[in-house]
Amino acid sequence: MGDRWHRIFTEAYRFLAVGGLATVLALVIFNLLVHGFGAGYDAPLADQPYLAYVVANLIGMAVSYRGSRNWVFKDRPPRTADGGRLMFVVINVGTMLIPIGLLWFSRHVLDHNDPWSDNLSANVVGLFLGMVARFYLFRTLVFQRPVHLAELKTNPLQVLEMSELVEPPVTDVPTAPSTSDPARPPAP
Repeated sequence: MGDRWHRIFTEAYRFLAVGGLATVLALVIFNLLVHGFGAGYDAPLADQPYLAYVVANLIGMAVSYRGSRNWVFKDRPPRTADGGRLMFVVINVGTMLIPIGLLWFSRHVLDHNDPWSDNLSANVVGLFLGMVARFYLFRTLVFQRPVHLAELKTNPLQVLEMSELVEPPVTDVPTAPSTSDPARPPAP
């Protein structure tokens, strides 16, 4: 396996570990806020599951940023003065719409508002889809890999990401041979 794929797999399993910790934390907070789960009190946001989801995931987002910055993408220096925090928050809030949309669909279209349905729609399916989108977006927009001159000199394609390997458009315009080219004799 090449160095590039090793780096991607290492970042992916670390991303899953940090994301798993943040997800478990957000899942516990969400369920305590919406369903109570035998904690001996009425759930404070029982009638506001979307607000509870946002609150729980904002706490999870803080844990996720710290883990991503200090462990997952530690070899990738920040590209912005804020350390990538603004883009990190924008991506998290944007991808948070995926599980919120699935939670809304489960509650309003399918008419399921029990703990199993809430957790399956938002915290299993929604978080999986959001996590895939976040990994790609964090890796390409927030924690970009620096280009080292030594790597560029030995293997110029190794430092490029897949999104950078776009072929230029091909034009079918024939060009006439140059008569001023000294390597080619002019035609008779």
